[in-house]
Amino acid sequence: MEEIGPEFFKRHPVVCARDLIGAVFRWHGCSGRIVETEAYTAEGDEAAHTFFRPSSRRFVAEHPVGTAYVYLNYGVHWLFNVLVKGPDMAGFVLFRALEPLDGLEQMLERRGGGAPRNLCSGPGKLTQALGIDGSVHGTSFLGRVETGISRGETGAVVEGVRIGISRATELPWRFHEAGNPHVSR
Repeated sequence: MEEIGPEFFKRHPVVCARDLIGAVFRWHGCSGRIVETEAYTAEGDEAAHTFFRPSSRRFVAEHPVGTAYVYLNYGVHWLFNVLVKGPDMAGFVLFRALEPLDGLEQMLERRGGGAPRNLCSGPGKLTQALGIDGSVHGTSFLGRVETGISRGETGAVVEGVRIGISRATELPWRFHEAGNPHVSR
């Protein structure tokens, strides 16, 4: 499979979020097809960290495209995003759900068992299953032996509003693979 490099992320966050559906995300012995994403823009998006956190705005300014942006949500779940900087807009793509491919035993152990379809069916479940935490925030992970993203097969993509947020809820910036049972909801 063709590796996705930093050039892929030099576009608008919404375009990247849509085009990542079907790609394969590798993380230290585990992998899964990306089946759900959300886009966030660095400017004017009230749901993005950059809207109210100066440290997030500095992160965008100081880091190159393709950098991992990982944060603790509500003090409970780590969420994995990738930094995007297009010619007209910067922002992030949140990885919301994966369809597990490799490393199923490790994922099951980290998640305490359960049905494979529920292992990565939400952004907090995804990071827990893959063993992702805040220690990888700000790191370059693309094109490495143990980490990266490769192009994959894409089914029909559904566009809708982002979920789990209280601001800018009307923007249709959530994307998922139609009919995939691994999508968060």
